[in-house]
Amino acid sequence: MARIDLDHIRHSYLPNPKSDADFALKEVHHQWDDGGAYALLGPSGCGKTSLLNIISGLVHPSRGRILFDGMDVTALTPEQRNIAQVFQFPVIYDTMTVYDNLAFPLRNRRFAEDDIKRKVTETLEMIDLSDLAHRKARGLTADQKQKISLGRGLVRSDVNAILFDEPLTVIDPHMKWVLRSQLKQLHKRFGHTMVYVTHDQTEALTFADKVMVMYEGVIVQIGTPSELFERPSHTFVGYFIGSPGMNVFPVALDGAVARLGNQSVDLPGSARVEAGAKTELGVRPEYVQVGRQGLPITIHAVEDIGRHKIVRARLDGLDLAAIVPEHGEIPADPHITFDPKGINIYANSWRQDLRG
Repeated sequence: MARIDLDHIRHSYLPNPKSDADFALKEVHHQWDDGGAYALLGPSGCGKTSLLNIISGLVHPSRGRILFDGMDVTALTPEQRNIAQVFQFPVIYDTMTVYDNLAFPLRNRRFAEDDIKRKVTETLEMIDLSDLAHRKARGLTADQKQKISLGRGLVRSDVNAILFDEPLTVIDPHMKWVLRSQLKQLHKRFGHTMVYVTHDQTEALTFADKVMVMYEGVIVQIGTPSELFERPSHTFVGYFIGSPGMNVFPVALDGAVARLGNQSVDLPGSARVEAGAKTELGVRPEYVQVGRQGLPITIHAVEDIGRHKIVRARLDGLDLAAIVPEHGEIPADPHITFDPKGINIYANSWRQDLRG
């Protein structure tokens, strides 16, 4: 295992980048602790796979350095960095058996055959392929092949880090949940440094101790699942985490009051923002309370999803979502209030502290 330092990493796929717009990764400067479980979460094109490939050595950064336990590995190959990487689609040997596919990286490193048997058997059980151990990989299904690829990444215990690039894309939904749980157990048992790339918030939030949300080449927030939900540092985090995502409304600030069109919202404190900044109020649907008092809304849809209802409405011409308990009342003349603990204020998309 290794502590990984990302030292002012920037990367462009252009030969002579000149402006920030030319960089797929704007700048990443962060330290990942030895033995941590991290997720890089964001939409396609946000730079998460580029960053993972820079860590592995498949891509050389345009700027900055990568350090493992304080040693500069920027110029080293993936093999020299001693990492294991699992890709989005299966990378296996079709002519080998399932067992031999998992044994291959250990035999390359001249492990004793008894140790190989123990490790491969243990890993096969974990990925639920023990019954297929002596089958050739060629005839297996896509998700079975991907489990082999996953097993090859997990079978080694001597690696500095294990990197996962959307490894569960071709796995069926139930098996995704099983494998995520097993990855978590593996991390707790062996303490590997693990980095997991995904666009799926459920995968990220259930796997990682710390999630790094990426947007347009920038890490906009690093936090626990609870921190990302309760205190989104950037409006994109509020939008991307949660279902539905956070409501975001343009507002004008007047001390501890936010002016939302013709409506006023009392804030739990005031924020200091630069003159001319774009100011917005963010509140998650879970903190929007539907009742007979407060700001008038017009409801245009109610989605009953069993455990609760999602109310889709308009507030002063703006779209709004609210979550109502399964048996909660929705009045004929609906109004809404915001739970003060769920109110966030943003200036130019970044969260501002509210002072009482």
